[in-house]
Amino acid sequence: MSAKAQAIDGEGWLLGARRVQSPNFDDRPLHASIDLLVVHSISLPPGEFGGNAILELFTNTLDCSSHPAFEDLAPLRVSAHFLIRRDGETVQFVSCLKRAWHAGVSAFEGRERCNDFSVGIELEGIDSDIFTNAQYDALIGVSAALTARFPIFAVAAHSEIAPSRKTDPGPGFDWQKLLDSAPTLRRMRSPLGGAKS
Repeated sequence: MSAKAQAIDGEGWLLGARRVQSPNFDDRPLHASIDLLVVHSISLPPGEFGGNAILELFTNTLDCSSHPAFEDLAPLRVSAHFLIRRDGETVQFVSCLKRAWHAGVSAFEGRERCNDFSVGIELEGIDSDIFTNAQYDALIGVSAALTARFPIFAVAAHSEIAPSRKTDPGPGFDWQKLLDSAPTLRRMRSPLGGAKS
């Protein structure tokens, strides 16, 4: 599906995306403005791609005894709105109208609880690696659909809204590729001043 053909329907679902519904969501606060994109990266096990572990984590079906790296994940109840796999496949877990549990303790330009007003997009990958052209193409398409549907004006890394806890998507993410395709989006500003790009 081309980026131009993508759209978010009236229920908050991306047309053409694979839908795997997560139970890990709740209602956004009344009158919340959905105006921020948060870019994450994830791989389970770390550095391994293509399996079902991410989907199982977001749907509370991951067998945490199946790999040593999963042991600390047992108590987690997390999700994202979207996952973009290495081949560009887009999976949606939570309606964009609902609050996915992706950002955790976080703040964006003085506003806390970023889950209240953001859409979380996970890229299958690790902080120290680069992402694929197929992922950028899919991300650009998803971002275009989201900005057409919601008053989204900014995009931030998970590491920027939760700097004491997170490092993703890492230095391998090419922000300019996304920003060149989405002129209405701006990057979060560093607390010390100056654009972080």
